[in-house]
Amino acid sequence: MAEFVSGTNCTVDDDATIGYGEFDEPTRVGDGATIRAGSIVYGDVTIGDGFTTGHDVLVREGTTVGDDVLVGTKTVIDGQTTIGSHVSLQTNVYVPTQTTIADNVFVGPGAVLTNDEYPIRTDDGLEGPTIEEGASIGANATLLPGVTVGANAFVAAGAVVTEDVPADTLAVGTPATVRSLPEPLEGPNQLA
Repeated sequence: MAEFVSGTNCTVDDDATIGYGEFDEPTRVGDGATIRAGSIVYGDVTIGDGFTTGHDVLVREGTTVGDDVLVGTKTVIDGQTTIGSHVSLQTNVYVPTQTTIADNVFVGPGAVLTNDEYPIRTDDGLEGPTIEEGASIGANATLLPGVTVGANAFVAAGAVVTEDVPADTLAVGTPATVRSLPEPLEGPNQLA
C-alpha cells in the first residue's frame, strides 16, 4: 500500500481503502474528510479539505481534488484528473482520465464523461472533457471526448454533448444543441 497522509478531524470507515497500490507519492487527504465504506482512494492522490464521499467511490492515481468536494455513491474518477473546489459529483458519475473540472461545478447523477473518440479502433490518445467554473451537468448527460462546457453553462438532463458548449448557454437534446440560458438558470451555482 502507498503511504497515507491525513489531515485532522477525518472520518474513514473501516472498510474504506486509502493509499491503494504501489506509488512513489502518498495519498494526501485534507482536514475534515469523510470517506465512506467501500471507497478506494489510490496512492498519488491529493485531496483538499472537506472532502466527502458516498459509499463505493473509486478515485484513481494522479488525481488532484480541491476543497469541499462531494463525490456521490458509486462514482468513479479514473485518475490523471483535476477537480476544483466546491464541486458536487452526484451518484454514479463517471469521470475518465484526462478530465478537468473547475470550481463550483455540479454534475448530476448518472452523468458520463468520455475520453476516447474511437474506443479500441484507433490509438489517438485520450482527452477528457473540460468543465469550466460554475457549469452544471444534468442527470444522465453524456459528454464526448475533448468537449468544453463553458463557465456557468447548463447541460440538460439526458443531453449528449458532441461539441463545445459556450459560456452562459443551455445545451439540450441528442445531439445537444445550444440555446440561450433561461432566466431561472442564469448566474453561478450555489455550491460554495
